This record gives sequence, C-alpha cells and structure tokens, in this order.
Amino acid sequence: MKSVKNGRDGRTRIIEGALRRFSQDGVSATTLASLREESGVSVGSFYHHFASKEHVFGVLYAEILNAYQEAFLAELVGHEDARAGIEAVVAFHMRWAGEHPDKARILVSERPPRKQEPGGAEVAEARRAFFRRVADWWRPHMKNGLLQPVHATMCYVLWLGPAQEMCRLWFAGAHTPTEEEIQGLGAAAWQSLRQQ
Repeated sequence: MKSVKNGRDGRTRIIEGALRRFSQDGVSATTLASLREESGVSVGSFYHHFASKEHVFGVLYAEILNAYQEAFLAELVGHEDARAGIEAVVAFHMRWAGEHPDKARILVSERPPRKQEPGGAEVAEARRAFFRRVADWWRPHMKNGLLQPVHATMCYVLWLGPAQEMCRLWFAGAHTPTEEEIQGLGAAAWQSLRQQ
C-alpha cells in the first residue's frame, strides 16, 4: 500500500530509513522506535512488512550486497588483462564507496547476517554465486601464470583489505583518499596477487 504523502510504499520507506539509521548509528544502537520514526510508518505497517529490526537489516544487507556484487562483476569482466582487472576493481571499490557512502558503511562496518538469521541464507547464496563468477575470471589468469592460486577469503583480504581500511578512515573523517593513493592501492593489490 502506497503512502499518499510521498508515493512510496511502507516497505520502501522502512528500508530507506533503515539505511540512514544503520549507517549513522550502527545496527546494535538503532532501535525499532527510531526505525519507525525515521521511516514515518505505524507499528502496524512496520510489522506488516518486517518481523523485527534484524529482519530489516537482513533484507537491507542482502540488497546492498547484491547491488555491490553485480557492479563489481560488471567492472571485473570488462577487463581481459589480469593486472587491469585487479587494479580496476580496487578503483571501482573506492568509487562505489564514495558514491554510496551509507551503503558502503554498512558493508564495511556491520557483520553480515548469519545463515540462520533473517537474510542470512540469501547473503550466503549470493556470496557463493559471486565467488564462482570471480573464480571463472581468475582461473584462466592463474593457469597462464599471472595470478596466484589463492583461497577466496585470502583473495578478498589481499585484493580489497587495504582499500577497506582506507574506506574506514574515510568514513571516520580521518582521511580522504586521493586518486594517486587509490592507484597505489590498486598497484599494491596487483603485487600481492600476481604470481612472482
């Protein structure tokens, strides 16, 4: 049911409000009352769409992760060259974080929902599908002696760990990355992941 006030349905308003609250205050500090107040929905409307604050978080996290992963993969598969792909994804990651700071704060700062929690099964499946597609791009470069054979977790840490830390500093207001620094992060990722 759409609100006459602004033309958006209650679910959309709750998700948008949750994005603002969770990114500013964190999930644990956000109350159900503050979620309802931020979205301007009644108690009945909230419970019509979501069972709990954790349910909202699970749905929101899954939506953000899906959008990020699709954009990541679009960037990655646009590069046939191994080094270009590695470096382009680092630049993409930083650009995406700058364009979507509230969403990026949630991905950087919050623990993903566990499999048994609301949204957790969807997040787990999305991650499996995502890593399969990354592996499909990676495998030929590994066979050609350009990229290391590396487990998905270690790959993520070496590829985007420093960029994630730069995002944390950026979001905390401690440092705004320069283009030169972003290029340096990409070059460092390549040095970490290439076969020596």
